Amino acid sequence: MPAANTPRLRARTIEVPDPGDLLRFASSSSPLAWVRQGDGIVATGTCWRGEFRGETRIPDSAAAWRDVIAVAEIDDTVAATGSGLVAFGAFAFAAESGARSILEVPELIVGRRGSVSFVTAITADGSEPKPQLPDVLPTGEVDATAALTDGLMTVEEHRRAIDRALDLIHTGHLSKVVLAREQHGTLPKGADRRRLLARLASAYPECWTYAVDGLTGTSPETLVRVLERQVSARVLAGTAPRGGDDEADARAEARLRHSEKNLAEHRYAVESALASLETLDTHDDPGTGLTSSRIPFTLKLPNLWHLASDIRGTLPAGVTVLDLVDALHPTAAVGGTPTGTALDAILALEPFDRQRYAGPVGWVGAGGDGEWAVALRGAEIDANGAVTAFAGGGIVASSDASDEYRETQLKFRPIVEALRGDA
Repeated sequence: MPAANTPRLRARTIEVPDPGDLLRFASSSSPLAWVRQGDGIVATGTCWRGEFRGETRIPDSAAAWRDVIAVAEIDDTVAATGSGLVAFGAFAFAAESGARSILEVPELIVGRRGSVSFVTAITADGSEPKPQLPDVLPTGEVDATAALTDGLMTVEEHRRAIDRALDLIHTGHLSKVVLAREQHGTLPKGADRRRLLARLASAYPECWTYAVDGLTGTSPETLVRVLERQVSARVLAGTAPRGGDDEADARAEARLRHSEKNLAEHRYAVESALASLETLDTHDDPGTGLTSSRIPFTLKLPNLWHLASDIRGTLPAGVTVLDLVDALHPTAAVGGTPTGTALDAILALEPFDRQRYAGPVGWVGAGGDGEWAVALRGAEIDANGAVTAFAGGGIVASSDASDEYRETQLKFRPIVEALRGDA
């Protein structure tokens, strides 16, 4: 039974001609965006918003979303990915975080998937939604740039944290733990944040470029995707810098593919993801098994090579994408192994709140489908323009502190260069 204060949303979606660059339709000061290779959804306004905290933040959001959907009126003849009633979401990495976890239903969504473009209008006051393609606001003169400097996790602090992590690993408390660093800066007043998103999307078209409640970045790692009950998830763990020329790049890829340290890190991440997903797979529905190849492939990004594995299957009956998000987060790729001990180590070793860095970010639809990524290669940007960027790396028994620091520098590059105006 929905809560008494659950809004009765009305949503209507219509097909429209190709609108061109979707990011032009986002808000310049508080964009909502989820795009990859030019497709996706962007939105403006707020029709409903739920905020959640603590250990049950994700299941609480799933329950609230079920309540919203139960009383909603949805008219969606387009039936494309991302059409109809949709909520954008971003969740704190840790239960102890002071950052808010949110689901937000906008007032207007502009989307495109392949050859189909659409607009969804949503109301909460009982009025008839009237979808139409909005006017494009001109690009603001003030660019969204900022110079970032190291925060509390300096080079020295990072080395000390890694030494303490290795002590925990060598004494058998952990197999792996992911340690992050943070950097800080400030956007100029009145900055058009769409310009930052455009640079990220242009430089990293294969990644999910996201902006939800100030959380902004371009993630290469799909946490989970559910479309018409088909589940896919991508695990990234194991990293190497790209080479300076074709021969050096081929050698870097080959070293990564045969690196015992990176293969072990990747194996922990895949096994953790499969174990988490299998808790939802009761096998009552034939053919719903979730599987992954045990041999990873190499994923090429503009600045990095990653070891990657894809997990695929069919969504078990009665399960939604938010249930999968809850089961998967945090993956070993961003937390560690065993999970509980790794999370305790992160709290003890990182001298800052990760906020929503490495947490789930994405969208959920009325039918329980959706797309969620791990919030990587990005930053938290507050309403006043304060920027906190994050980057991390997995520590295992063979880790070297200098190598790990260089890895975080590589992972900072997408957001650092975009904020510098280079990307």
